[in-house]
Amino acid sequence: MANLTNNRINTTATAAQITAVKTALQTITANLPFLVGLTTEERIALPSINVSNKAFTEDAINAGVNNPTLIPSYVSIASMQNDMLLFTQLDEIIMVTKQLLEKMEDTQLLVGSEAYTSALTLYKLFGSAADAGVGGTDSIVSQLKQRFAGQGGSGIPATPVVSN
Repeated sequence: MANLTNNRINTTATAAQITAVKTALQTITANLPFLVGLTTEERIALPSINVSNKAFTEDAINAGVNNPTLIPSYVSIASMQNDMLLFTQLDEIIMVTKQLLEKMEDTQLLVGSEAYTSALTLYKLFGSAADAGVGGTDSIVSQLKQRFAGQGGSGIPATPVVSN
């Protein structure tokens, strides 16, 4: 957690960096034009592959390759091989993408937490200033207090636990 003296990340992305990342993501999308989007219902209805049924699928494909005379003409072993190859290729890309997404989400969580924790500190400082009679602070406290309306209590959230 952040506190006012420990700000782990204190930077922003430049407009050029944001544009470059968006362009890179568009390039990825353009390089994988076969990607599809499924509905929630489709995701639920489709049987998914796991370690054991991946091995089963690979064994079935190998059996089909080694016994082509037993395979009806309406079953395409070549298509099955393509599906498995693409599955494996996407698995590699997905792992790297998940690692990147996790870092982006962790960074967003951290900077959001730092900003929110600091905002709560400011709120309490303005409240102390208002209690001490500092002019102009009552309106600030009134404005900030609205964010906690309907949450019960005094309108001042508990001090967050800060750890380093």
